[in-house]
Amino acid sequence: MDKLTPERRSKNMAAIRSKGMKPEMVVRRLVHSMGFRYRLHRKDLPGKPDLVFGPRKKAILVHGCFWHQHPDPDCKDGRMPKSRLDYWGPKLERNRLRDLENIQSLNKLGWSVLVVWECETRNLAGLKLRLASFLKPE
Repeated sequence: MDKLTPERRSKNMAAIRSKGMKPEMVVRRLVHSMGFRYRLHRKDLPGKPDLVFGPRKKAILVHGCFWHQHPDPDCKDGRMPKSRLDYWGPKLERNRLRDLENIQSLNKLGWSVLVVWECETRNLAGLKLRLASFLKPE
């Protein structure tokens, strides 16, 4: 049973956006502060990656733990809801499968892809090391 009224739930869901959310902004600020420049949401690439480093052929996807079903058992945000599984199960599974297809498509085009999960943006030092390792010249 939902703890919110249908009106409040509708308002919450309407506020969810696909671009410019807090986890993405954390990654963008961190990458920029490290001296890297990027393009946002390139429409000509599969899945419109959040950050694209064209000359390096690298892309970063910033995933919300709930919407993309973070598989880490320690991530509390990545859990399946307990109610309305007939709705949420297929919806979240479609998101997960679409993510895999987009990553595979980018890899086939010669792109390297890094997925940053929402919960990983809380540890800036660890995230910075991971980003630096991914973005370093080869």
